[in-house]
Amino acid sequence: MTVPYLAAEDLSMFGRDPWWLVVVKAVFCFAFLMVTVLFSIVWERKVVAWMQLRVGPNRHGPWGMLQSLADGVKLMLKEDLIVKRADKVVYVLAPVVAAIPAFMAIAVIPFGPADNEISIFGTRTTMQLTDLPIAMLYILAVASVGIYGIVLAGWSSGSTYPLLGGLRSCAQMISYEIAMGASFASVFLYSGSMSTSTIVEQQHDRWYILLLPVSFVLYVVTMIGETNRAPFDMPESEGDLVGGFNTEYSSIKFAMFMLAEYVNMVTVSAVTTTLFLGGWRAPWPISTFWEGANHGWWPLLWFVIKVQLLLFFFIWLRGTLPRVRYDQLMKLGWKVLIPVSVVWLMLVASVRALRNEHYGFADIALYVGGGVLALLLISFVADMFRERHRAAERPAEPAGFDPMAGGFPVPPLPGQELPPVPRRSPRRERELIASGGPDTVSDGPADGKEASDGR
Repeated sequence: MTVPYLAAEDLSMFGRDPWWLVVVKAVFCFAFLMVTVLFSIVWERKVVAWMQLRVGPNRHGPWGMLQSLADGVKLMLKEDLIVKRADKVVYVLAPVVAAIPAFMAIAVIPFGPADNEISIFGTRTTMQLTDLPIAMLYILAVASVGIYGIVLAGWSSGSTYPLLGGLRSCAQMISYEIAMGASFASVFLYSGSMSTSTIVEQQHDRWYILLLPVSFVLYVVTMIGETNRAPFDMPESEGDLVGGFNTEYSSIKFAMFMLAEYVNMVTVSAVTTTLFLGGWRAPWPISTFWEGANHGWWPLLWFVIKVQLLLFFFIWLRGTLPRVRYDQLMKLGWKVLIPVSVVWLMLVASVRALRNEHYGFADIALYVGGGVLALLLISFVADMFRERHRAAERPAEPAGFDPMAGGFPVPPLPGQELPPVPRRSPRRERELIASGGPDTVSDGPADGKEASDGR
């Protein structure tokens, strides 16, 4: 790659704050997450109630806004039980392992420009706790650690259903982390950096949701799977696992699992905002006529609005889509998301390589379009030959195959096909049959005598 297309990582602004300012920023990040979680819980219950034509919480506080705080206090005052068959040390540590990594990723998320534009108690500083040359790898590592809390919670409970929930979450994380990493890699290739502040700076003229729409869609799907939210909430599926990995937990430990879920929602929303939605930058119409929209404390407002819109998207999905089956979840992860993410990453890498070689846009579109068409043609031909091969090797269907053999539905074996479903006759034919058929003369009296007798 040539130098002009590499982002210059200037992190000299970080690491110069006094210790008390670092503490203030850390407390702000923690408070931001906690307040957003409290608001998100109430907002979720209100929005879902609105979608289902219900009232929702309206008792605690004005408009029910203190309902989530009341739930937290109630959970802390509940009796804290420890299962007799549980591994007590791991059982107690699992909620902590799940909750702490959820708070750590926010440390490298920029809330504003990477310069000394704001003043806190007379000290000029940046609106970010810290930044790293590999900040996005740090976020991936922290997100991967949080899954251990769920797996250990399911294993240490000494019960069958929590163990199944923990294993489900582990398999879900493995299948969706690959596609998530590939979507991140596309952003790295286009921005030339893994620093979060530099990635936001590279979006000064165009957000990456416009340049990398496939990466955005892939990350949105994978972040829903990573946070175990509906419709991908199989690890805590009450329909078949009673309550999932947290079945045997109560009181404050149960509350920590719920806290970790909502904090993860806020974290992945902040990461999405940073990578694809311009971070703290003002939306397009505002930034064109207002020069000060991206300076001072205003970037914090734009960042919070974008995060809240993504949280509403989480709630919208929960109130709209039903829970999918676990095999459908795994099929989506391994057979759809991973191949699409790898192919998209190859296309992005090819475009960046051609751009670095100073090729024009028309040449790049021609090369990339030709490559895509060639892959589609090869795939079509391969599918055609594969179908012929399967048809030649397909064994003959055994005589007398009955899908209701023995009185119970029997699935077809490989090579067998279900008999055709009888189609319902058209409405006109059904009406004629009901009225005695098309020949209605025979329905009347045979002669005038029978009519006169009143028969």
